[in-house]
Amino acid sequence: MTDLQTSEMPKTFDFAEAEPRLYRWWKENGWFKPEIHPDAEPFVISIPPPNVTGALHNGHAMFVSIEDLMIRYERMRGKAALWVPGADHAGIATQLQVENMLRGEGTSRQEIGRDEFLRRTWEWKAKYGGRIVEQLRRIGASCDWDRERFTLDDGLSRAVREAFVALWEQGLIYRGPRLINWSPGLQTAVSDLEVERAEEQGHLYYFNYPVEGGGSVPVATTRPETILGDTAVAVHPDDERYQALIGKQCLVPMLDRPIPIIADAYVDREFGTGALKITPGHDPNDYEIGQRHNLAIVNIMNQDATLNENAGPYAGLDRFDARKKLWADMEAAGMTLRVEPHAHVVPRSQRGGEIVEPLVSTQWFVKIQPLAEKATAAVRDGRITIVPDHFEKVYYNWLDNIQDWCISRQLWWGHRIPAWHCADCHQITVAREDPTTCAHCGSQNLHQDADVLDTWFSSGLWPFSTLGWPENTPDLQRYYPTSMMETGYDILFFWVARMIMLGLWFTDDAPFHTVYLHGLVRDEHGRKMSKTYGNVIDPLEIIAQYGADPLRFTLLTGSSPGNDMNLSESRIEYSRNFGNKLWQMSRFVWSNLDGFTPGDDPDPARLDLPSRWILSRLTGLVANVQRLFDTFQYSEAGRQILEFLWGEFADWYVEISKNALYGDDVTHRKGTLNVLLYVLNTSLRLLHPYIPHITEEIWHYLPTGDGPLITAEWPQANPAYENPGAEADFSILAELVRGIRNARAEYKVEPARRISASIAPGTHRDFIDTHRDIFSRLCNVADITLLASDADVPDKAATIVADDVTIYLPLADLIDLDAERARLQGEMENLTTQITRTDGLLQNESFVSKAKPEVVQRERDKLTSLMASRQAVEERLASLTD
Repeated sequence: MTDLQTSEMPKTFDFAEAEPRLYRWWKENGWFKPEIHPDAEPFVISIPPPNVTGALHNGHAMFVSIEDLMIRYERMRGKAALWVPGADHAGIATQLQVENMLRGEGTSRQEIGRDEFLRRTWEWKAKYGGRIVEQLRRIGASCDWDRERFTLDDGLSRAVREAFVALWEQGLIYRGPRLINWSPGLQTAVSDLEVERAEEQGHLYYFNYPVEGGGSVPVATTRPETILGDTAVAVHPDDERYQALIGKQCLVPMLDRPIPIIADAYVDREFGTGALKITPGHDPNDYEIGQRHNLAIVNIMNQDATLNENAGPYAGLDRFDARKKLWADMEAAGMTLRVEPHAHVVPRSQRGGEIVEPLVSTQWFVKIQPLAEKATAAVRDGRITIVPDHFEKVYYNWLDNIQDWCISRQLWWGHRIPAWHCADCHQITVAREDPTTCAHCGSQNLHQDADVLDTWFSSGLWPFSTLGWPENTPDLQRYYPTSMMETGYDILFFWVARMIMLGLWFTDDAPFHTVYLHGLVRDEHGRKMSKTYGNVIDPLEIIAQYGADPLRFTLLTGSSPGNDMNLSESRIEYSRNFGNKLWQMSRFVWSNLDGFTPGDDPDPARLDLPSRWILSRLTGLVANVQRLFDTFQYSEAGRQILEFLWGEFADWYVEISKNALYGDDVTHRKGTLNVLLYVLNTSLRLLHPYIPHITEEIWHYLPTGDGPLITAEWPQANPAYENPGAEADFSILAELVRGIRNARAEYKVEPARRISASIAPGTHRDFIDTHRDIFSRLCNVADITLLASDADVPDKAATIVADDVTIYLPLADLIDLDAERARLQGEMENLTTQITRTDGLLQNESFVSKAKPEVVQRERDKLTSLMASRQAVEERLASLTD
């Protein structure tokens, strides 16, 4: 990058040209690598790997902004900051993409076979898989791209196989039939975490269950098709209505299969009829009841959600068609009672959207309890801190109630389970290397299990597999455990808990010491962004229109740990405007540097009040920002930096500095320029983690010393600049200036009009006299008269008071008195007319008695407001009267 200090600083920041250029420059010079601080304490983040199928959305923009802030901050603090990038193979998502592509070609994965399908998927990944990574770079992600990983690359695949085999050898992985969530559309098992449950409007179907030998039991269900898989009817043991039926047999409608009537305390006597049909093969609660009572498990469902041979005459029908047909047949047989509208919770596949079907299937599972106990202990004993801490309770609750983890998926894209089935002895061989013979009988007649592992299995190894585990690599030794896991609270269980469990199990170390959870990005009204609502803000479009920095700053200053944020384009525009203001104030400083050579840091003993004030405010800001960073309050820190730069530095100090810069006092000018540069230099360093591109560009136009901003030292508060006295004194000046400005606005004085002021300075005579130029510069006061302590108070003057200082602004300077009196008289007459009309209405008994109470109250409130306005006008008119 060329030295910009000798170049003309453009009037505006061209983000479209500069942001990609600066990013390339950083990367090419190796400043993203931890080796720039080879002996320093490491600070490590493993990026939440985005799906290889992904396109940048606001969730990505949020985590990249937060993590890049953390990494840039720690890099500037001198740490060996490593941000490990990568992407996830995203089993279901990627397979769906490729299957859709094949469908468009008129074929399918079944037709082309597994090997060809995988070849096509790798081909697809090579073509499209890099998009998301390039988009992350466009936001400014300062990852070490030489360490980029992919969950299906050779090293991570080796780690996955090692973890699976080790868990198998430890007796923690098993294969067997269990009730799982089945996605008919995706044709695979999905975990509880991949199922979204929401209340939907449905129906409650009431019918009579025939009792063997005569009579019936009234039962209600939301899923009539599952009647065909019932293996019991349950009643509460204390329900007197059904005591006589316990132990008897009833008959499954339309199939006449006998099943027992059992007693179980799980039954809610108040729901439905108080009698519950039990379908262990298709309901998780019924499954538990079935286990307690040793009930048969009947599966009536095929994997495509049609009914199988156990459904008798309904075999082959889709589950919802079977529901209609069965109910119609039961109705014809006189078994039905009624159907009522009923809201109930419906499970849907997070990825496919179709209703998930609980069914018994042979799958691979991890006995998760031993791992969960370690993960719980690591947070309880403080080895891992969750921010914000209220998520700890949620974390404990989930781990305390965790079920064995179903890790198999009926997909082709992913880590294929390293287990081989022997066709001769029917035993399973699990091995780190592909076996050629059965470990049990020596047969060569082996075939590998067709399933792949849940994507979250490989993602759970991410913090240490990306550093070389199971090999004891130099990176693993230096950078593991990592430092920070930053991610959305919505995947605390999907991913974070799994990383903690697997990290502790395989390395005996917590994989990170802090978990920072950010919230979701919603629209400006707090609604979830959705194409249906038409409220999606596309970050790629925002970057193209405004640049990456405004988007980053908006996300970083609008979010706090664990809380959702509302995003609007107006907030992004505000951030863009702040960037423009930063550029303008920097360009102002740059434009005054001709012939100036920076000296040492400013000496407060040799500075004027405004300079001592701004340095005191700056050192207070640095201390506050550090405190807020230490407690992860990045949003508030960013807000305070903006308020300081815009509201104090630009609006006050930069304006006041023009007196020195354009004056004849060379020493005063040099001292002021030194302060301007010092404040700007420090502020750019504070802002760099938020808006890295524009701050780096400005840095190179200023005499900031050697080196890029990305590796500059993080600011420290300088106690020598703390000056409460200067802040108190300047606050008096600022309050007086604001008062004069408000008076000018109130009397609608043109900005260019010069006015005069008489000041009763109290104990601040010399102080006010010294700073006459501030009133001239900031509120266009041309002439100031300092009054003696016994002087008469001027008549017809606007008054401003701060501390013991009083300013009198002659009204004749502010307004045309005759015109203002006439205007106020007219306003008085208009208000009197409105008061007379409104009061008359309220005196009308017919109106008061017949009008709606809220209408009468509105008129009363209106009268009160009109009278207050008239009083204010009267007082203003009186102040102008001779």
